[in-house]
Amino acid sequence: MSFRSPWSTSGTDTFATKNADMLILVGRILLAWVFVGSAYGALTNFGGSVAYFRSLNLPAPQLFTAATVAVEILMSACLILGVGTRYCAVLVFLFVLSATAIGHRYWEYPAGAQQIGQYNHFLKNISIMGGALLIFVTGAGRFSLDRRMAG
Repeated sequence: MSFRSPWSTSGTDTFATKNADMLILVGRILLAWVFVGSAYGALTNFGGSVAYFRSLNLPAPQLFTAATVAVEILMSACLILGVGTRYCAVLVFLFVLSATAIGHRYWEYPAGAQQIGQYNHFLKNISIMGGALLIFVTGAGRFSLDRRMAG
């Protein structure tokens, strides 16, 4: 005898099932959006990004900034287009894990606005990592270059 959830026949479940590929596409785009915005911000204020990385005592902050922007552009393009999507999801997870460990150690800030801001960034990054894991499991969906190239 199989267990049947009382939710399995709900309108929400039906909607999600019928629209899964479109919802996965929207999810990929929304996940990429944070990296598009971050890369754009770093490109338009490169000096400010370098200064931020310098304040974290990172070696070669200019190189670090350029590499970060390049990776963010790569991740954005791969998520939006759905190309190499599962590999991209792993890259997103590892990139955000690293960014969190390097730049959002909220517990090192004095109590107050800075600590709260860093804690919010920490939580946002945890959520992004969750989204990356979901994309890793689901794959790119039908509306992707991955699916088109698979035949």
